[in-house]
Amino acid sequence: MVDETIIAETTVRDMAQVGPTDATSGTATVLSDFAPGIENAFPDEFQEADCVVESIEGQVPAFVQGAYYLNGPARFGRNGLSYQHWLDGDGMVCALHFENQQIRFRSRYVRGTKFVAEQEAGHPLFRAFGTTFKGSRLNSLNNGLESPVNVSVYPFGKQLLAFGEQGLPWELDPETLATRGPYTFNGRLNQASPFSAHPKFDPDSGEMFNFGVFFSQTPRLYFYCFGPEGLRFRKGAALDFPCSMHDFSISKHYAIFYVSPYLLDINSLLLGERTVMDSLQWEPERGSRLLVLSRQNGEMVASIPIGSRYCLHLMNSFEQEERLCVDLLEFDEPIYPQYQPVPNMFRTTPRGGPVRLTVDLKKQEMVGRQPLPYFCSPDFPALDPRFSMRPYSDFWMLGISSTGGHGRKFFDQLVHANWNEEASKDVYQCPSMRYLGGEPVFIAAEGSEDGLIICQEFDAQKRRSSFLLFDAHRVHRGPVAKLSLKQPVYLGFHAIFQPERL
Repeated sequence: MVDETIIAETTVRDMAQVGPTDATSGTATVLSDFAPGIENAFPDEFQEADCVVESIEGQVPAFVQGAYYLNGPARFGRNGLSYQHWLDGDGMVCALHFENQQIRFRSRYVRGTKFVAEQEAGHPLFRAFGTTFKGSRLNSLNNGLESPVNVSVYPFGKQLLAFGEQGLPWELDPETLATRGPYTFNGRLNQASPFSAHPKFDPDSGEMFNFGVFFSQTPRLYFYCFGPEGLRFRKGAALDFPCSMHDFSISKHYAIFYVSPYLLDINSLLLGERTVMDSLQWEPERGSRLLVLSRQNGEMVASIPIGSRYCLHLMNSFEQEERLCVDLLEFDEPIYPQYQPVPNMFRTTPRGGPVRLTVDLKKQEMVGRQPLPYFCSPDFPALDPRFSMRPYSDFWMLGISSTGGHGRKFFDQLVHANWNEEASKDVYQCPSMRYLGGEPVFIAAEGSEDGLIICQEFDAQKRRSSFLLFDAHRVHRGPVAKLSLKQPVYLGFHAIFQPERL
């Protein structure tokens, strides 16, 4: 049900007239509904599916051959318990297989430890990121959350791996999406190893890099390097405070971390039945830093003050002589509080947008900050993967057109931006009661800089989902092809396109 403080049918044009009442008057803040019907995108449970896509509008170019994978939370209720936070839902991976003039859709829950144990018990067992209940458990190995494995999915070698926060990935069958089990990198890691949901890959060397944060009185960042043979090294670096970090970036020689003062009180989490959200505290007075490590051995290269803002997702990094360019989405404050309560999210989204930071590694100082004037709460930035770790211009992201208004809202813009242009003019705006999900993925046309962008769309009125394909450099024209399904699909987080089957 829609929260009583939300007024239905308010449009974006009314945004300037909407705002909180005077807090000193004792009257409640009035919120508007910028996302009518969005509750239909968050049922207790999505069903698994396996079908041929029969409804195709427009033309899918011949170069689109391979598999598109998307991970995201798809189960938000069990046995009377409703999850409160978008990150709480049990993870599901779906795939679109493009081959032989046919497109096949599959979706399967990731059968990780949490999913299987709760399935067998018939009721919730584990505490979630933003939801707790009497007797809720933490992971017995590292006193953290038992991961719902709901954030991302990546191929690594011949494996397909699904990732959640702070835990090992789970291996899936690339064709059927059946869960094969936790992936331990030939036994070199275990379930107690902190491990993020955002590995990075060097296509030239075949290496994979990742990190994890160990929260304690002496917090540490662990940096991992993997080759085709397995773990090459694991290196620890001291952190000034136990900060929450979701993502990082790599360039040819470095790994780059945006360290924000978003602190996790681990004792608060362990000693009571508090959630991670309850145990996080934003302390901007401590300042933010760029932490630069060597990719070769994990040693510290630089720690550079960069202000007092927050970054959830980084975009790309590349080197130019002794300078390092780091592209990211930067906000005035953390985003996680906007992920709750489901489905009435993003009610007071903070100001933020794309920023390019340039640092002089020799002088260990920031020498440039280039913001792009798109401030509609962008997220899920992506670029043509052929330009990873290299200078580039174009990138894509999702945005929320009603940013600035007080009331629930959701992603309804696909934005094509360019670092060489002052404004983002190439923007696709969803029709009313339609919303976008999933990282916009670039599908390259071989031998050309052209390509397509694929992302998902949810029709809240019809309660059905589609996958939209856009001309990557003309997204404002709308989709060139629309793949419609007969059933709804969860609004996902991160996605990837594999040009050939694993």
